[in-house]
Amino acid sequence: MLLLDTDLGVAVLAVARNAIATEFGLAHRAAPTHPALTQSGASFVTLKLHDELRGCIGSLAADRPLGRDVGRNAIAAAFHDPRFDPLTRMEFEETSIEVSVLGPATPIGFADEDDLLAQLEPDVDGVILEYAGRRATFLPQVWKSVPSRRDFLRELRRKLGVPADFSPARLNVSRYRVVQWRERDLIAAPPS
Repeated sequence: MLLLDTDLGVAVLAVARNAIATEFGLAHRAAPTHPALTQSGASFVTLKLHDELRGCIGSLAADRPLGRDVGRNAIAAAFHDPRFDPLTRMEFEETSIEVSVLGPATPIGFADEDDLLAQLEPDVDGVILEYAGRRATFLPQVWKSVPSRRDFLRELRRKLGVPADFSPARLNVSRYRVVQWRERDLIAAPPS
């Protein structure tokens, strides 16, 4: 079970902002330390510019220290998200950062699509679909923009690259939970 730890939130947000600042050659404040940063962890870093998505990259498996995972995902979200041009220095100054730390993924067994949909918990479950060596996920935060269970699953299938009506019986489906921290909630003004 993931716990909301404000000190960890401040630390992962600072790690993410510092990683991007370093790429721009900007000075940054020292990141707070936290013991969880040295333990294996999986994270997603989401960048928002004027409340609009500007980049989001993450890891589904906890296969490196959380601090390193957050830093690398922050750089990837800023400069390598294929949906966006690389973040500019001017944009960076106005960009807010969100970090989600993922709990372990657990497979979902289901009889059919209705059974799967009934098991999903909106605003709580992150969902992973796997098929033919490909994976796609939506963080729990995506429920806010796709609140219907059926629409959520349809859009996630599209992200995976299969037809929207592709039978879930052919997919491996897992769910996970996250703890999310947003700069605007924890840090009065992001450093520039």
